[in-house]
Amino acid sequence: MNRSLAVIYLCVALDAMGIGLVFPILPALVRDVAPAADVAPFIGLMASLYAAMQFVCSPVLGALSDRLGRRPVMLLSLAGATVNYGLLACAPNLSLLLLGRAVAGLTSANLSVATAYLTDVSPEDTRARRFGLFNAMFGAGFILGPVLGGLLCDHGVRLPFVAAAVLTGVNFVLACKLLPESRAPGRGRIDRAALNPLRPLREAMASNHRAPLVLTFFLLAATGEAYGICWALWGADAFHWNGTWIGLSLGAFGICQTVVQALLPGPAARVLGERRAVFAGIACACAALAAMAFLQEGWMVFAVMPLFALGGIGTPALQALASRQVDAASQGQFQGVLASAVSLASVVAPLGFSAFYEGVRRDWPGAVWLLVAAVYAVAVPLVVLGTRVSAKPAVR
Repeated sequence: MNRSLAVIYLCVALDAMGIGLVFPILPALVRDVAPAADVAPFIGLMASLYAAMQFVCSPVLGALSDRLGRRPVMLLSLAGATVNYGLLACAPNLSLLLLGRAVAGLTSANLSVATAYLTDVSPEDTRARRFGLFNAMFGAGFILGPVLGGLLCDHGVRLPFVAAAVLTGVNFVLACKLLPESRAPGRGRIDRAALNPLRPLREAMASNHRAPLVLTFFLLAATGEAYGICWALWGADAFHWNGTWIGLSLGAFGICQTVVQALLPGPAARVLGERRAVFAGIACACAALAAMAFLQEGWMVFAVMPLFALGGIGTPALQALASRQVDAASQGQFQGVLASAVSLASVVAPLGFSAFYEGVRRDWPGAVWLLVAAVYAVAVPLVVLGTRVSAKPAVR
């Protein structure tokens, strides 16, 4: 592996670690700076700000990298992330903490630039393998981040941000020294219409056969946001978990999810068929969520995790089904639309789930998982509607 790829993969892993580091510490950190007893709405607001900045800025940074080159945009983003983590480590009030999370969302939009860089330096016959490693590095960082954040949190609520600042600073130095430019800077003006993240989503929703699938991806992405918002709060309220246990539980779930994603989607699609694999995944997720709503002991969460992770077997099958709803000439645009739907869900869902959790946390904090299961269930008829017509037959 050449040095350029190594630096890009390190950037991706550290981005994921930075996101994961925050999950176990958010409740304690918000309580440290906010006088309110219920911190769930503030956590939801922070997550929405982060996602909104990422949603809006990803096309902007991508366009700037086309115009100015990948390297300067990557370096600017890494420098900004380093400074931002340092500021978050000493933010004295909630306003600065919210501002810091918004800036963090802006700098984390460099994933779109990292993807473009990897495309630049990878011949077509190596892209699938390299993008697989790209996703694996993100997954590894997302497993390590919560564990490290939980362990550090018990020694100081600000320590995870200090660790993130140090790691990102090291990454910036390595990129300065080892990351060459992957393409010549472009010429001409940036197309302003291309910077509107809602434009392709609006066009796709006007299509009767694409809209159900776009809504499906939106709903499934929304359910994923519930874990980041409510997991740490639920662990603390229901089982009195400290930061270490919250981090370990998130790390254990990440490991289960990674194993399932690596080994089972292909066999599940072959045995069940792609549509039934999607339904099986939704059924497993709903069963696990229903069980979690009624758990009485913390160790039971780890017993449910394998079933919970099996909920991921349907996602690759759904992606395959979605890819056959349009012809080859429209694949890039349609995949971009689905990515926009996922990003938009990351903006909207945290506000809804955090508000619901605030309403139930005193009497039954686990009730939030029944709401997540209900959202999953809504996706079932949408999958049926969205996969009635295929642009081309499945390849076996």
